[in-house]
Amino acid sequence: MEIERVWQQYKKTGEQQERNILIENYIDLVKITAGRLKSTLTASNVEMDDLISYGIIGLMDAIEKFDINKNVKFETYAQLRIRGAMIDQLRKYDWVPRSLRQKSKDIDQAYRSLESRLGRSPSDHEMASELGIDVDEYQDLLGQISALSMVSLEEMLDNRMESKIAAGDKSGSGQPEKHAEIKEMKRILHSSIDSLPYREKLIISLYYYDELTYKEIGRIIGVSESRVSQLHSKAVMKLKHNLSKHESDLMIEGGG
Repeated sequence: MEIERVWQQYKKTGEQQERNILIENYIDLVKITAGRLKSTLTASNVEMDDLISYGIIGLMDAIEKFDINKNVKFETYAQLRIRGAMIDQLRKYDWVPRSLRQKSKDIDQAYRSLESRLGRSPSDHEMASELGIDVDEYQDLLGQISALSMVSLEEMLDNRMESKIAAGDKSGSGQPEKHAEIKEMKRILHSSIDSLPYREKLIISLYYYDELTYKEIGRIIGVSESRVSQLHSKAVMKLKHNLSKHESDLMIEGGG
């Protein structure tokens, strides 16, 4: 196939011309990923063109670092880096109103406080009461903070991964210890996902693993796009809290 010859040539020479051909060949990956992410950014002023620009940076990085000799599909490898580049750029800019950031913090604090008092995950009615608002307003807020919650979760995971690696470097531990720590963190995340209510777990699976949009997920589970957004926020909030509760265990196992 022609594209395989281009890959071989680029990895051999590193020529700009071959790289441009590869970028053009895989640009649809950037557009698809940008479209999915944009569909969740209802409370921001982020433009589609900006997301595509960020994604192209990720695509270029993926092309540069991809090992053609490994039995890995480039599309799968690249999508992670493309999405990661978009998320990284969103973190750097004030892409949501400060008032919404504060509301997100208030919701997170209320959830932590209620779960500590109740010994279980609070209901929507309990959350609304704690925040001093009605249930409809609370659910509307969940929809608004959906993308912010998603970015916050990914940032949390990235920060922990970086701290694990940094701690390993300082202690002089080798690669096996580092991989064991990362594996344990993934185990805790998977366990947290498994503990979610069925619909929330399904939404996490369909969004992050099957890469469907909120609209597509809504059609599958029979709810509106806004309801998917609300349920996604609730699921991410629970995952973040579960990861926080395990933070001390992770640090102990990592030698922190």
